[in-house]
Amino acid sequence: MRIIKPLSLFLSFILLANCILAQPKPSASQLAWHDMEYYFFFHFGPNTFTDLEWGHGTEPADMFNPTELDCRQWVRTAKAAGAKGVIITAKHHDGFCLWPSKYSKHTVRESKWKNGKGDVLKELSAACKEYGLKFGVYISPWDRNHPDYGTEKYNDVFVNMMKELFTNYGPIWELWWDGANGEGPNGKMQVYDWARYKKTVKELSPNTVVFSDIGPHVRWVGNESGIAGKTNWNTLDTVGFTPGKGGPTQDTLNTGNKFGKAWIPAECDVSIRPGWFYHEAEDNKVRTPENLFDLWLKSVGRGANLLLNIPPDRRGKIHQNDSLALAGFRNLRDRAFKSDLLSGRKLYFKIDNRGNGRADGSSVFIPKDKKSEFNKVPVHKNEQMISFSKPEKINCIVLNERIANGQTITGFRIVIINGDVRSEITGTTIGHKRILSFPVTTAKSIEIYLTDMQNRDNLQTVNAYLINEQLLEK
Repeated sequence: MRIIKPLSLFLSFILLANCILAQPKPSASQLAWHDMEYYFFFHFGPNTFTDLEWGHGTEPADMFNPTELDCRQWVRTAKAAGAKGVIITAKHHDGFCLWPSKYSKHTVRESKWKNGKGDVLKELSAACKEYGLKFGVYISPWDRNHPDYGTEKYNDVFVNMMKELFTNYGPIWELWWDGANGEGPNGKMQVYDWARYKKTVKELSPNTVVFSDIGPHVRWVGNESGIAGKTNWNTLDTVGFTPGKGGPTQDTLNTGNKFGKAWIPAECDVSIRPGWFYHEAEDNKVRTPENLFDLWLKSVGRGANLLLNIPPDRRGKIHQNDSLALAGFRNLRDRAFKSDLLSGRKLYFKIDNRGNGRADGSSVFIPKDKKSEFNKVPVHKNEQMISFSKPEKINCIVLNERIANGQTITGFRIVIINGDVRSEITGTTIGHKRILSFPVTTAKSIEIYLTDMQNRDNLQTVNAYLINEQLLEK
């Protein structure tokens, strides 16, 4: 017994160490997705004209008839707002296809719009290419119109529809599978062939990232408020779960799993209006620029991406109230993050066993030139220190983790020092970006202490700003 217990502890330690070392890392496509940070959702379809949020699938195709459709205006609005891509509801739950699909009789082909010769996806994908934005597609597995829904034949239909999308409108950078799963017109529930769906995307477009409740590449954040968890792991356990009703709890999706087996980061979907589709009654209920900025802090600022829905109106244009709010939002971001107070400042590094300063060439951290300068800094594990030539007022610090190596930082402590006055900020995860706002504080130096489960320096960049106090996280 005296031998078994230490051996058991040793084996447990080995198993934990292996778990840590085997932590997942993002693919090249997922790294590119992280860098997108912010892009638009366009909810557009029959619901735009029926004033509904979820259509029944029985709406006449003639209901869809935008009078001044201008996808170029959509994309210009997105680019002016600083968004890097768009995602369009090519087929919502009502089953109506915004392209003339060969596998449905409920499409733009059956509408009055352009005498049945129109194709929203063709116009939008062309506009994205023209203005240099990424093009993404939402396609709901649920279909309240298609007669084959609820049978094995529908899996063929859905696969063939995806083939049309990738073949005729690609490249598609992100594909959205919404999780709703209800009855079809035949009164039957569909058993989705997720494995086949995934295989289809991988074969046709291996660089496309796929969203659902549990990925395989990007996950739902667990709410439609646009808010990620203050602790937000990019990793998730998916064994035993399926997209939709078979997904993990919303709390789990919001925070991820610390030792999750798959890299599946969170995406925050939220609308600029109370509804997802355009409703005239909501023209005066558009979010303010200040509210959008707060959403930015709680999504992008917590290591997630922000998917902001901007619903085109019945003309087929972005309403001016939405455009004005987006312009204001862009202005607030540009002004807030224009002047990095650490630009050109010296950051001190921890000292390795040889007493030499260590710096990664890809990092913004700039070590002092002389070893003696390093030796002035106390030696602690995973410690950085920033020194100002004169006291600076700050109220915002931005941290970036080197997530190409995986997400390993489990906790941080930031100490802001001005003489005998010390202020502390603590947190857990960092991830792609962590934005911390706080009341104005005078800093002569800043010390950063990290807890890293792989015992390495994975912090990539640090920035500090003095932003408008009205923009501090609410």
